[in-house]
Amino acid sequence: MKVGLDIGGTKTDAVAVDSAGTIAARVRLSTGWGSDAVIRTVLEAVRSLAEQVGAIESVGIGIPGQVEPGTARVVHAVNLGVDELDLAAAVGPELGVPVRVENDVKAAAFGAHALRSGGAGSMAYLNLGTGVAAGIVTDGELWRGARGTAGEVGHISIDPHGPQCRCGQRGCIEALAGGGAIAERWGRPGALPVRDVFDAADAGDPLARELRAGLARGVAAAVRVLVLTADVDAVVLGGGITGLGPRLMADVTAELAASAEASPFMRSLRLEERVELLPAGSPAAALGAALVGAAREGAFTRG
Repeated sequence: MKVGLDIGGTKTDAVAVDSAGTIAARVRLSTGWGSDAVIRTVLEAVRSLAEQVGAIESVGIGIPGQVEPGTARVVHAVNLGVDELDLAAAVGPELGVPVRVENDVKAAAFGAHALRSGGAGSMAYLNLGTGVAAGIVTDGELWRGARGTAGEVGHISIDPHGPQCRCGQRGCIEALAGGGAIAERWGRPGALPVRDVFDAADAGDPLARELRAGLARGVAAAVRVLVLTADVDAVVLGGGITGLGPRLMADVTAELAASAEASPFMRSLRLEERVELLPAGSPAAALGAALVGAAREGAFTRG
């Protein structure tokens, strides 16, 4: 059995995967704040799965933040209250199995690719959450680029006069399509600000309509970038914002079609047909982490 964990800012999703790639057990736990709490969450999740499935051979962990290549050291996981943490050193001795760590979006890309195609073809996984980022997988390998930033489409500026982005630029895709940026510009309390924006836009609120249109424009721009640079077979949308389901997809596909109206070349790419939505509740991120954990050293990655 291989175990994979997707550690989120509030929840941790963990799965046990058998040799055939089938998910044999799944648990969900609250994620604690700070390094010690994250370590406790990992140990509790793995032990809970072990009680259900028996012996475990490996553990893979997907976590927000930067993971130093070739190590299990994560830095700047600000949504977890973690400045620096070597998870393999922290939990490996307790668990007694190999532990590997990957950035959560890259792990989700592995999982989405495995669920979608069984490891064949090419795919970009575009995560639409608090921020925007992507992972690109081709024939089962993650494309990292020269410095590990391949897929960081959130900080491509598509409008130099657009809203300020937290990275310092203006008009970044993330400034338009990131949940955090939308909530900040919306400025009204609510448990699900992006959903509130969609509802208010339907009711005719001018600011909500502007924000909703900007979201579609940002996601469509990310899809164009991913297809034009990597020519992937499909772009799979995941992350919290995709909980909007058909409402989001209708906006994005309409924006892609409208933006290609004047360009025979762009129309030939059929971008709106190459965008897919990750099914709600999909274990893609935890499954991808399990695959990372079971991989031989250096597998699944290329520069």
